[in-house]
Amino acid sequence: MATTPTHRVNWKLIWAQRGFRYFFLAMFVSLFGSGMNFAGVSWYILVATHSTMKVSGQVIVMTLPGLFVPFLGGVLIDRIDRRYLGVLLDLVRAFFVLATAYVAWRSHLQLWHLYAMTLVTGVGSAMYWATVNALVQEVIPTSQFTGANAAVLVGVQSGMLIAGAFVGFLYNTVGIAGILAIDGATYFVSSYCLYQVRRGYVSPRESQKYPREYNEATEATAEALETGENPEVAEAGLSLAVYADMKEGFAYLRRQPLVRALGITHSVMMAGVVSANVVLVALANDILHSGPRGLGFLETGWATGAIIGGLIASQLRLALRMPLYVAACAGLAAGHMATPFVAFLVGAVMMQILFGFCRALGGVVAQSSLMTIVPRHFMGRTQSAMAILTTVVQLAMSIALGWVAEGAGLIAGYALLALLYTGATVSAIRARHLMR
Repeated sequence: MATTPTHRVNWKLIWAQRGFRYFFLAMFVSLFGSGMNFAGVSWYILVATHSTMKVSGQVIVMTLPGLFVPFLGGVLIDRIDRRYLGVLLDLVRAFFVLATAYVAWRSHLQLWHLYAMTLVTGVGSAMYWATVNALVQEVIPTSQFTGANAAVLVGVQSGMLIAGAFVGFLYNTVGIAGILAIDGATYFVSSYCLYQVRRGYVSPRESQKYPREYNEATEATAEALETGENPEVAEAGLSLAVYADMKEGFAYLRRQPLVRALGITHSVMMAGVVSANVVLVALANDILHSGPRGLGFLETGWATGAIIGGLIASQLRLALRMPLYVAACAGLAAGHMATPFVAFLVGAVMMQILFGFCRALGGVVAQSSLMTIVPRHFMGRTQSAMAILTTVVQLAMSIALGWVAEGAGLIAGYALLALLYTGATVSAIRARHLMR
């Protein structure tokens, strides 16, 4: 098993990669639109229904595809060009978001329209993030994975920072239709940037060096496709090949306890970030009484902390990474327990800065470690397995947070989030032990 690299981050080397520059821009633009969509739709649903359960319904619908899409998605990511796959996912989501924006503009928008749009974008996102995380491996030198992950995270959070501010200050002016129209347009820009990452078709399997690169299933498929005479053989062979890939991916994860520990911690942190939106909009509306502008400030605070955390994480010495990884999870647990008692906007924004900082630091450490440990031809399946676990936890938390916050209050809801991050802390401690 490879160990985490000790190379110093060379920003000049990272930004010298033309493909990575386009990749960074794609992430920035994509998250700018998605951040506006998520915050704007959440606020619209809360104001229209006055129900945290309805807000949690949006999160559930967005998350649900992650239960089944990654099973096939991981195999596809490890079989076809990840750049083309990302472009296709962007274009499909753009069409549905713009269609919903048109419905809202014509004043015919209903709750089910938003849920349907969220379901489609959730299907795309369930495969998209595993795709782009695997693509980073292909466009940056191995020695610079830590810096590359930090740069991507900064791009993602910068997009969310500006998006949070835009939602807060533009929502009352452009409404939900304008928010969705901006999101739809960003998908076209993002797809163009991904297309420019490199030239030609690049299969993730070209550099594969493990024995089962060609087996009976793939050989039968290839022969049938070449002759065009046995479509049944092609279909059966492809099915066997997909099954073999899935089985091989699970076998790899069973043999890698460190990969499992890092993946579990990262998945729990990701699930906490998304499901926390259920109580965040209620915090801005019911406790802070700050309206959409207050929500914008909270989102901006979180993204500001994430940018700072990503930049600091990229410069950490190897000896400090795992201890701070554990500390970041513990900070998220303690901070969420205290949040509902901070009943003024400035204090709440400071708490969000802390959360963004801890999430970014943990994310950079986990992703850079995984990219160093996991071989390229297993990365898609590894990322998809993490996506499935994230989805399971996210669904459970979204349902529980909506029900608890509406029935027992926000204090109980935030206590539940603190309990989730306590579990992440335990998993991070195990990862640190295995890393030694």
